[in-house]
Amino acid sequence: MVRILVTEDNDNIRKLISAYLKDAGYEVLEASNGTIALEIMEKESVDLLIADIMMPEMDGHELVRSLRGASDLLPVLMITAKDTFSDMKEGFDSGTDDYMVKPVDMDEVVLRVSALLRRARIFAEKRITIGEVTADSETLTVEGKGTSVLLPRKEFQLLFKLMSYPGRIFTRQELMEKIWGLDNDTEERTVDVHIKRLREKFDDLPDFSIVTVRGLGYKLVKNV
Repeated sequence: MVRILVTEDNDNIRKLISAYLKDAGYEVLEASNGTIALEIMEKESVDLLIADIMMPEMDGHELVRSLRGASDLLPVLMITAKDTFSDMKEGFDSGTDDYMVKPVDMDEVVLRVSALLRRARIFAEKRITIGEVTADSETLTVEGKGTSVLLPRKEFQLLFKLMSYPGRIFTRQELMEKIWGLDNDTEERTVDVHIKRLREKFDDLPDFSIVTVRGLGYKLVKNV
């Protein structure tokens, strides 16, 4: 059974989210702050994390950064009362996969959890298909419309990351950390260069588009 860790310092909200997830067939663990969440994840296998931002001892941003710093690819859904653009940007920069602002619709929470888990499984399988286009991480090739394109490793990793989460906004900093690593000295402009190359190679495909989100970064949009 899929196991989800709900990390929220408000007891009522945490129990409400947990109840909806249990009704949807998930096994649920609970933590009241990031420190407790990390302690749980050291002992228990977890498939997805739901976390609030404003928590005592260790907030949601610190929690997610700790996971990503350890190269943990656990899907993360952030649920928070913070609703400004800068708050959202900080959330995605920390490594959050999806972001919801309180008050949230519990049925939507369940839907987003399902989508994140589905994407995580796709990523683990190392093949992603959108429309008639398939990216294969074993061969670094993108196939579609009777053609096959072999990409340089970084270009492929960048495209694969965007294809794994269609509609999800990635900041340049986040892409730098995920593709080139936390300790890499490469400039963020490198992301723009690689995006330009990918567009030149795949702009004629109708299945998806790589869209610039002004002032933030990029996202891949499915056209099928």
